[in-house]
Amino acid sequence: MIKLLFGLGLLSAVVFVHAAPLTTNPNIKVDQFGYTCEGIKIAIVSAPQTGTNPGLTSATPGVGLNQYQVRRWSNDAIVYSGTLTAWNNGATHTQSGDKVWYFDFSSVAEEGSYYIFDTQLNQGSYRFDINVQVYNEVMKQAVRTFYYQRCALAKVAPYADAGWTDAASHIGPLQDRNCRLYNQPNNASTEKDLSGGWYDAGDYNKYVNFIWGPMIDLLLAYDERPTVFTDDYSIPESGNGIPDILDEVKWEMDWLLRMQQSDGSVLCVVGGGSASPPSSDAAQRRYGPATTSASLSAAAIFALGAIEFGKIPSMSTYAATLQTAAINAYQWAEANPSVTFRNTDNNLAAGEQELSSNENNYARMMRKLSAATFLYKLTGTAAYKTYVETNWPNTHLNQWWYAYPFESTEQDVLLYYTTCTGATSSIVTEILSRYSNSVRTSADNYVGIVNQTDAYRAYLKDDNFTWGSNKVHCNQAQMYLNLITYNQSPTNHAEYKNAAAGFLHYMHGTNPLSLVYLSNMGNYGAENSVREFYHSWFHDGSAQWDRVGTSTYGPAPGFVPGGPNKNYNYDNCCPSGCGSSQNNAGCIRPAFGQPIQKSFVEWNTSWPSNSWEVTENACGYQASYIRLLSHFLQNNSGCSITTATRTVDTAELLTVYPNPSAQAFTLQATTTAPLGKYSLVLYTSTGVEVERRTGVSLMEDIQIGQSLTPGLYTLVVEGQGLSQTLKLIKK
Repeated sequence: MIKLLFGLGLLSAVVFVHAAPLTTNPNIKVDQFGYTCEGIKIAIVSAPQTGTNPGLTSATPGVGLNQYQVRRWSNDAIVYSGTLTAWNNGATHTQSGDKVWYFDFSSVAEEGSYYIFDTQLNQGSYRFDINVQVYNEVMKQAVRTFYYQRCALAKVAPYADAGWTDAASHIGPLQDRNCRLYNQPNNASTEKDLSGGWYDAGDYNKYVNFIWGPMIDLLLAYDERPTVFTDDYSIPESGNGIPDILDEVKWEMDWLLRMQQSDGSVLCVVGGGSASPPSSDAAQRRYGPATTSASLSAAAIFALGAIEFGKIPSMSTYAATLQTAAINAYQWAEANPSVTFRNTDNNLAAGEQELSSNENNYARMMRKLSAATFLYKLTGTAAYKTYVETNWPNTHLNQWWYAYPFESTEQDVLLYYTTCTGATSSIVTEILSRYSNSVRTSADNYVGIVNQTDAYRAYLKDDNFTWGSNKVHCNQAQMYLNLITYNQSPTNHAEYKNAAAGFLHYMHGTNPLSLVYLSNMGNYGAENSVREFYHSWFHDGSAQWDRVGTSTYGPAPGFVPGGPNKNYNYDNCCPSGCGSSQNNAGCIRPAFGQPIQKSFVEWNTSWPSNSWEVTENACGYQASYIRLLSHFLQNNSGCSITTATRTVDTAELLTVYPNPSAQAFTLQATTTAPLGKYSLVLYTSTGVEVERRTGVSLMEDIQIGQSLTPGLYTLVVEGQGLSQTLKLIKK
């Protein structure tokens, strides 16, 4: 059977041969879960020049005319053919050490499973789907990681997948149900029930200050996209009529309520122990005292939680409880503005949670500002507004006129304040203006997207590839989505959504390692996802949980590891001063000395190789990813694109010639194009608008694109209830 299709002005024969590629080439990088029907779809093809790419070759792809195809996974039907466009005229991308090409197949919008095929190398990409709900199952697994991080709850079927069941952890003698003060482990009078909550990361510690950002991210994700979160994530609360993301948030919120004392103050940390599985950890657990910063962090979380849970009628009593807790925590912190506790100085938990011992510390001021913002939104009390507006001039966004992903939560709080009834209009304008201008005009932000500074379409400057860079990627993408949420530069919203999508696709495999930065997702659409990461449960050498394909189960699905870290190195005692020859033998550093975007290796060896600097998970990474992903979820089923609104292959309205062209393109109406006025919008391959014409009549030929630089462009023609998309190749 042979079927003829027209695409990009190119005639292609569809020949049914075999199903799926005979050879998979990881150099052909796609979002391994897939793409929404209407989204921009760009495969990234690489030829590695420097750095270690396990399993990848440096063979030059088929870059000639019509040598790349989109094929159906089931029967190899060719649905689209086209050419590659070189990034930066064939230069090697410094951050990755790769030469890179783009293959734009955005016109493919029919629901199904596909792969990209290189006819010259006779090799194909990993499988991907095109579907309205392509990320819905991914979201379920990403949220379910918090279920596996729950402390003091048995992980049982049917909620825990086979292989990751476990008894309740940290509920034994002298553990979380009768936890004792850090410096009085033998004093029964200090015992408190501090059970519940989530493990913070790959260890079993629980920190109030560290959960401030993640809880705000999760609550804002629900606030921004409430209809996409469902009640069927297969956690114990599923089916109770409350979206499961809020059920999961409530598990952590309930622990925070246990951390609050009768005077309103909030204890700062619970720590101790390490074992696999978590239920086998019998170490004594201790807690740190109440602090100003922990009380302010909790006040902010309680207040925003009261707002979101208050939207659900059945949760009104719980919302009232949270409101009272927020007010009490805030009042205690105001009366006790400089109470600190450094847990590492007291041998309690590994990560230092204290913001600073300085009473006027900036981070603590921003915790208070966040609490005041949400409390003002919640109660309308003028004192909270006064604090925010008095201290707004002292914020970095105001002083620096600069927005960046390392202060994402602080910036989110300021943006949220602009939605408060009664906020001073001039301050609202200043906040939105400073944020929008920085995101849109800074070379570190959107200008880096427009200029295609990153060949992998998810630009971070070199210095931002630090510990937890996957979170930084998600935060950077959220900055572009915030422009949409807060209605900044509305005519460019489609471009900002496309910019954010580039970061999501990076997380899903369009990166130099062709690696989906989620763990063990082979059963959910990713052929090459993270196989192992640093976690006390899924530890190195575990016969059951170490590595996918080596141990029986590998780690549980859906965890986000830290990501490439250009600053990674093994411990300072290495290579020969770690106390013994056996310890010295652990001085390996597989992620060291690579191009920045390749400074990631899947391994989970502990000290002294310190793999946690690269591969450890954290609640913060997970929450930032979930919030990003939520903006690409839809609940409707089936691709709803019709012939009147979808990208069309036939010349329904216009024909274009010559194409490719070294000069201008001539547009000529077809004999079937209805009379009337049309709009013409021309975009670059990255979705940046470069030319727009409105009120155009098709009665005469039109010339367009004379001054374009070489590359691939998209022309969208709309009018009379019809739409056509044409691909233009400028030589």
